[in-house]
Amino acid sequence: MNLKRIWLVLFFLAAAFSPVRPLLAKEPPAKLLVFFSPACHVCAMVKEEVMPEVEKEFGAFVRIEYHDITRAEEYKFLLALNEKYGRGPKVSVPLFYMNGRFLEGQRIKSDYRQFIRDGLNAPEPGKEGLPQIDLFGRFRAFKPAAIVGAGLIDGINPCAFTVIIFFISFLALQGYRKKELTVIGLTFILAVFLTYLLLGVGLFNFFYRLRSFWLVSWAVNIAVGIMAIVLGVLSVFDFIRIKKTGASDGAFLQLPHAVKNRIHSVIGMHYRKTNIEEAQKPHLSRLILSALVTGFLVSLLEAICTGQVYLPTITFILKIAPLKIEAWGYLALYNLMFIAPLFVIFLFALWGATSEDFARFMRKHIGLIKILMAVLFFSLGAFLLWRFNV
Repeated sequence: MNLKRIWLVLFFLAAAFSPVRPLLAKEPPAKLLVFFSPACHVCAMVKEEVMPEVEKEFGAFVRIEYHDITRAEEYKFLLALNEKYGRGPKVSVPLFYMNGRFLEGQRIKSDYRQFIRDGLNAPEPGKEGLPQIDLFGRFRAFKPAAIVGAGLIDGINPCAFTVIIFFISFLALQGYRKKELTVIGLTFILAVFLTYLLLGVGLFNFFYRLRSFWLVSWAVNIAVGIMAIVLGVLSVFDFIRIKKTGASDGAFLQLPHAVKNRIHSVIGMHYRKTNIEEAQKPHLSRLILSALVTGFLVSLLEAICTGQVYLPTITFILKIAPLKIEAWGYLALYNLMFIAPLFVIFLFALWGATSEDFARFMRKHIGLIKILMAVLFFSLGAFLLWRFNV
C-alpha cells in the first residue's frame, strides 16, 4: 500500500515538472484583436453572432482580445495600430486586427473565416513598438470644416426621416395648424440633438451593455423594414391601377373616407375649430412630450457606428479642463450638423402638409408620386434589412 502511494506521488511530481506540461498549457501564439464600442449595433451583432462561431472554429489557434474604444488607452492603441500599418486617420468599429491586417464593419460577418485563415498564414509583423499617440495634438489638428462634413454625412438617418414625416403628416390630418406642427417637429429634432449630444459623452452607454436592449432594437428595425417593403409593394399596385383606370379611387395607399371628410371639413372652415373638435384632439403639451420621447427612443435605437474619427477624441478631451470648452464646442457643432439633414426633411414634410400648391402637384402627378414612394419604401426596407443581415 505504501509502495503504491509512493509511486503515485512520484508520478504527479514528474507530471508537474515535465517539460511537456508548459507546451500543452501554452496559449495560441496568434492574437485576434476585436475593437468595439458599446453604442454600436453592428458591434453588438458581431459579439452575439460572429464571435461564438470564431471561438468554436478557431479557439485552438487564436487568442481573442476585446478592446472597448470608449476607454482612452484602448482607443489610443487602435490609433497607434492604424498609424503603424498605414490606414490613415480613419477609425471605425467593429474592427478585427490580426498580424498587421484589418477587417471592419459589415464585412466581418461574411469574411471573418478567410481573414483569420490569412492571418494565421501571414508572417508576424516586426517587433518594433507602436508609435505614441498624442490625443491633445490630434484634437488640435481637427478643423471645423471636417467636423461639419462628418456630422452631415452621419446625419443621414432613414428611420428618423421616416418618423418625422409620419409625425407631421399624421398631425396635419388631424387639423393641426402650421404653428403647432412646427413646434412639434422642432421638439422632435431637439430631442434627437440632445440625445446624441449625451450619447457623445457616454451618458447612455449602460443601455448598450444590456443584451435585451439590442434585441428590442433589432426587432423594431426589422419590423419597420418589413413594413416599408409592404408599403412599397402596395405603392406599385397603386401605380399599376392608376395607369389602367386613370383615377386614384380604390388605391391601397390612400386616406380612409372618414379622414378625407375630416380634411375637407377642416379646409372648408379655414382651420376654425369648434370646441368639440378641440376637445377630441390631444393637447399640444401632450404631443410635445410624445415628440420628445419618440425622438429620444429613435436616437437610442438608431445608435450608429459612425463619427468614430472625431467623437472618441472629443469625448476624452472633454475630461481635460484646459480644452473642455473647445471640446464641448466641437461636440455641439458635430451634433448640429448631425440634425441638419433631419431639419431639411422636416421643412419638406411641413411644406407638404400645409401647402395647397404641394397638394395640387400631388394630384397632378399622382402616378409619378406613387412610383417614387415605392422606390423610397423599397430603399428604406432594403437598407434596414441589409443592415441587420436578414
